[in-house]
Amino acid sequence: MRIAPLPVPGVHRAGLGAGPGAAFVAGLVLLALAILTGCGGDASGSDPGNVSGNTSGATRAVKDTDGVSITVPEHPERVVVLSEPTLDGALAVGVTPIGTVAGRGQGGVPNYIADLAADIPILGSVAQPNFEAIGKADPDLILVDGSSVNNNPDVLKALASIAPVVYTGLAGGDWRENFQLTADALNKSDEAAKILEEYDAEAARVRQELAPAWGDKTFAIVRWQGNAPSLILKELPAGVALTDMGLQRPPSQDRMGRGHSDPVSLENLATIDADHMFFGTLGGSSVNNPNAGGGTDVTEAQKALETAEKVPGFTDLVAYRNEGITLVDGSLWTSTGGPILMSRLVANVEEALNK
Repeated sequence: MRIAPLPVPGVHRAGLGAGPGAAFVAGLVLLALAILTGCGGDASGSDPGNVSGNTSGATRAVKDTDGVSITVPEHPERVVVLSEPTLDGALAVGVTPIGTVAGRGQGGVPNYIADLAADIPILGSVAQPNFEAIGKADPDLILVDGSSVNNNPDVLKALASIAPVVYTGLAGGDWRENFQLTADALNKSDEAAKILEEYDAEAARVRQELAPAWGDKTFAIVRWQGNAPSLILKELPAGVALTDMGLQRPPSQDRMGRGHSDPVSLENLATIDADHMFFGTLGGSSVNNPNAGGGTDVTEAQKALETAEKVPGFTDLVAYRNEGITLVDGSLWTSTGGPILMSRLVANVEEALNK
């Protein structure tokens, strides 16, 4: 059968990968605080919202996702971002961070945004920020969200001893709210508003374009890890993008949930089926091992598909029999991000369905 691969055009509260265990985090935080105190950092236990870190000059107050007021530089110049959504959002409004974390299940920046971020230094992973490296980077602002440190008070305290920390959103939360908070912290709210308007207009254009041929079809988003699939539900960005374009989900995926489903048992393989399937992988990552190595691009998706084809029942799926599987970059389709990710999802869909 013909399987259509899609390259990334040039232009995830739960289910996005668990952070390190509590004991491990506590050990890391104690080490970080010791290092930072030795370097003259403030580890006194003050409210993270009131830590001024390395800031100087004019400041302003912003409210984080919990409504806490944080004092930040009026025009931050040395920004560290510790998640895919905050990296995406910063780049979208024209701010290049001085440091970021590796994408989920990847060794470097998220593959879908590597053309824009490949040269940004890596300061740990989404589940395990490198406190010492972050401190040495000397940021004047740190942006985090629930898809990375998951609002862990000890981690936030360690980070706040370095620079002001703005918590921009919950894992599995509204990507727009995360982006708007990220932009506000960077004093780029006007730019963010324009970007959101442009995204809405593009999604509406593609929705109208696709409706005649695809409006009555169903679309599945599947992440194949190891020997089993998971379903990408409606709250993750890819699910939101399909909704924005008016594309229907099959009943098994037409719901909100934990970002993505638990692995689907092979006895229930039919639940991943639809008229059309976007099929990707996220390297070697899993809920229990979010930092495992591996690729995410369409080449890795092809390898995952070859594994899936050996599973009894997979080749009987409607999407497979009707040549309706599109191979996609898992970092784009099965993880999380911001407006750059959303725009590239729309472009991916338009390209795939107009072939």
